[in-house]
Amino acid sequence: MRQNTRQSVLALLMIMAGFSALGVAWWTQHELGIMPCELCLWERWPWRVLVVLGVMVPVLPSKWGRVVLWLCAPVLLVAEGLAICHAGVEWKWWPSPFPACHAAHVVGRTLAERWASMPLVPSKPCDAPTYLIPGLPVSMAVMGGVFTLVVFVAWSTGMVWSKNNRRF
Repeated sequence: MRQNTRQSVLALLMIMAGFSALGVAWWTQHELGIMPCELCLWERWPWRVLVVLGVMVPVLPSKWGRVVLWLCAPVLLVAEGLAICHAGVEWKWWPSPFPACHAAHVVGRTLAERWASMPLVPSKPCDAPTYLIPGLPVSMAVMGGVFTLVVFVAWSTGMVWSKNNRRF
């Protein structure tokens, strides 16, 4: 395979992985009606960045395409870190870093004061896991972490393979 073809294959892998992760999140939210928590929304950002990086690779010169492919590593590490953080919150190992993940703090003595202090949009607590497969106690946060590891291994294999077979 030519050098640019290898880069394009890895870029396509990153694009497909990003769209897959975002597609499952969209399907869960809009088709199944399961509202995401604040951490769930943050976990989507690395996949968006990965899609943008993947789209950039084929249009750049080979040297810069390689640089962009290397930028996928920290993006995937951030995605894995967010998944681990979210799983830890679900398992109650540590509290969520986001205030929106906690129950609303309603203050006031009268009913009108309490309603005024409530958030406009109800949020799902981050420590309430979402299970997609009935009978399988694996939350979406854990599934996202496993998916990120699989993508990272595929990316690493592709980068090492292309480096060993030809200068990339």
